[in-house]
Amino acid sequence: MAQIEEKEPFNRVGVKDAQALIEEGYKVIDVREPFEWAQGRIPNATHIPLNTLLARAQELLTEDNLIFVCAEGVRSAVACEVAAAVGRTNLVNLEGGTVAWARAGNPLER
Repeated sequence: MAQIEEKEPFNRVGVKDAQALIEEGYKVIDVREPFEWAQGRIPNATHIPLNTLLARAQELLTEDNLIFVCAEGVRSAVACEVAAAVGRTNLVNLEGGTVAWARAGNPLER
């Protein structure tokens, strides 16, 4: 599994590690905008746009073991920071986001 950087309260992982974590039961949270979500998403992901997450993190994030994803990994890193700030643990940012997921040949739900 990826190493935690000391300055970040979350792991940054690639597609293969994310797949393994999903198989272990981690939940995928997609923080992209609705129009991006409609274009395709990781199967079984939950959609919580970043602006919604920022406003309602305490209410919406009630579990640990979360993988955050966006298009390329920038917004999802922000989401990881927000989740850590409200006490969530075992947080993961998918580096490269849905772009990397699709490039690796993985399916996207529509």
